[in-house]
Amino acid sequence: MAVYTGLDVGTAKPTALQRAAVPHHLIDVVPPSEPYSVALWLAAAARAVADCRARGSRILFVGGTPLYLRALRDGLAPLPPADDAVRSRLTAEAAAVGLAALHARLATVDPLAAGRIHPHDAKRIIRALEVAETTSQPLSAAFAPAPHPVFESQFLVLDSPRAVLRDRIDRRVEQMFTAGLVEETAAALGAPGGIGPTARQAAGYTEAIDLIEGRIDRAEAIRRTQQRTRQLAKRQLTWLRSFRHAIWLTA
Repeated sequence: MAVYTGLDVGTAKPTALQRAAVPHHLIDVVPPSEPYSVALWLAAAARAVADCRARGSRILFVGGTPLYLRALRDGLAPLPPADDAVRSRLTAEAAAVGLAALHARLATVDPLAAGRIHPHDAKRIIRALEVAETTSQPLSAAFAPAPHPVFESQFLVLDSPRAVLRDRIDRRVEQMFTAGLVEETAAALGAPGGIGPTARQAAGYTEAIDLIEGRIDRAEAIRRTQQRTRQLAKRQLTWLRSFRHAIWLTA
């Protein structure tokens, strides 16, 4: 989400001083109104890696998004392009019958994908069903990535005790709201194009929009953001355990 201009507080972007001291890449790439995908990010990341290597610079890939790390290390599956008609129909169906029903359907047509995708992850549930419907093949079986590593290096995972991680998440969310997350969200909503569907999914921004539009109060927005972020951290750890040769460090 740090690719989005103007979404600074909720993405914990490096400060201007930090970015002046150490070059950072793939920050402030597109406005929040635009959709963005792992494929777009991978192409930009590959260019950044090539640029750093050409200058003889050492590279750190830092973050908590294992899907993007896996794309950088292993490449992307050759998935078919989006089918807007099928995606719109599935999105409408999710709104009508509930996401749980679509996840249950996915468990029938592609149990491996359903096991990897969280029942609340609307974007990936719909994408997996879309691929299964448009290709007549399950996402997990038909489209395995063809390895072509862009970035191979030592892989370290900082593993905090769960109680410490939970406390840090809760305090971080409170700090986001104190530091102006709601005001930042309102400014982005008022800009040309507003906040697009990809950026709206980010923990904190979804809840800030609900707060601004009067569906919840501030305390509930904070509580929901904390809960979603804890769920995200749990899924991240599950992803990270699937990486072979990772070195786990107690943080």
